[in-house]
Amino acid sequence: MAADLMTQVLAEGKSFDEIDWKRNGIFVVFGFAYLGGFQYWLMVNKYRQWFPTMDRFAKLSFMNKLKDTAGLLDAAKMVIFDLVVHLPMMYFPTYYVVKELVSGTSWNPLEWAKDGVTKYSNNLSDDLSAMIKLWGPSDCIQFILPVHIRLPFRHFVSFFWTAYVSFTRGSIEKTQEEQTTTQIMEQVVEVKQA
Repeated sequence: MAADLMTQVLAEGKSFDEIDWKRNGIFVVFGFAYLGGFQYWLMVNKYRQWFPTMDRFAKLSFMNKLKDTAGLLDAAKMVIFDLVVHLPMMYFPTYYVVKELVSGTSWNPLEWAKDGVTKYSNNLSDDLSAMIKLWGPSDCIQFILPVHIRLPFRHFVSFFWTAYVSFTRGSIEKTQEEQTTTQIMEQVVEVKQA
């Protein structure tokens, strides 16, 4: 929510009364449900199960971490899982579906999924390129940090990532009907001014 507000005000130059609150709602819903709920469950509960050295490795000093082959291997697996499975197959599809849920015109969940996945597939190359550039290095740091610092670190990085996503993917496309209505209203205003 805050990252989107920052983007709309600072990067896009909107005044407070010009803020697109529906767009901001996308980030509120996504942030609460996905980032606050699912991502915590995944990165704390499931990672502990899938990467058994996680807690032990996280408590070691940096020098001892460099000597811990099993811990380094699990840390590398966490980075790979995040970049190859979590972000491209869970995060992005969920974001685009939530965007359709909040901003779409349909109340049909199948339409949200279809439209969201279509938009994701159209943006796939750019999204994945940006994701790897930021989350690749970030994950390499995150997964060697102590467990209690990992999510705060991720949330810090995620704030700026969310601002980027808001700037590049946050805008809500107008439907054809909304575009036509806007054009008619602009013509009416021009006629009245003439």
